[in-house]
Amino acid sequence: MFRRLSKGINFLFGKKLQREKIFITNSLEFLERKRNIDKNYFDYIRIATLELISFEINKKNLRGNVAELGVYKGKFARYINLYFKERNLYLFDTFEGFDKRDVNKEINEGFSSGSQDFTNTSVASVLRIMPFPEKCIPVQGFFPESAKNINERFVFISIDADLYEPVYEGLKFFYKNLVNGGYIFVHDFNNDHYKGARKAVERFCGEENICFTPIPDAAGTVVITK
Repeated sequence: MFRRLSKGINFLFGKKLQREKIFITNSLEFLERKRNIDKNYFDYIRIATLELISFEINKKNLRGNVAELGVYKGKFARYINLYFKERNLYLFDTFEGFDKRDVNKEINEGFSSGSQDFTNTSVASVLRIMPFPEKCIPVQGFFPESAKNINERFVFISIDADLYEPVYEGLKFFYKNLVNGGYIFVHDFNNDHYKGARKAVERFCGEENICFTPIPDAAGTVVITK
């Protein structure tokens, strides 16, 4: 019934929905295992890809922790915490919005205005929404200086720092500490409002001679593996 209804909606309104960047489609209809996908997270592709990757990492028993650079209010980090509940989750952020040093680089290079306000957050408010807060390790400060005492191996990292400089520095730090078989998500790769994210990925991957895979989530995440 629902399949027929969705096909009918696509037939009648498909072009209009695509203009609004909304797509109705099926997904993994022949996969029998039960998947935990939160219907309240309105970016199915991003969260569904995270769930699939977490399954592969956990199935292979890869050893290492997880991290996010650019946490803001923790809405994506909470799912990293959920899917990797046995691992420590490092939360790297100023928790005070963009740092002026990164914004100056952004403006000088013409990547973005860096004017978006991300100050309405805090360590305490982020930890409150985590399903397993005892596994979370907030690392507050300017990156990469804030990571200078971190000596860990990672199986998964989300880089959602928006701006060129922290994205590039994040790739430099985390890729060398990524285990074989691990993954990195870089948010905003195909976001024309933050063009520095793409430039940072292209520069780093060119320097290291590695490949990446773009996915069509809301902000155009790119996936890097090792």
